[in-house]
Amino acid sequence: MTQHVRNKEPETVPGASADLDVRDRDVTPRSGGLLELLGLTLVAAAGVLFVLRPEFYEAGVHVFATRAASLVH
Repeated sequence: MTQHVRNKEPETVPGASADLDVRDRDVTPRSGGLLELLGLTLVAAAGVLFVLRPEFYEAGVHVFATRAASLVH
């Protein structure tokens, strides 16, 4: 999962813009770790389903195209 670093950059000179503490620019604590895991799981499952059962995607594209065409006409 994505990690955010709050350390100051060691290469910068004292007083550089990266060294200043500016209010409302700190990284907030991550609260969506479970949602990120759920999203990655859904994407992985969709990829596996695409490889194992491509007819599901063909049916989905057909339904989407049919509904889009019905909106146009």
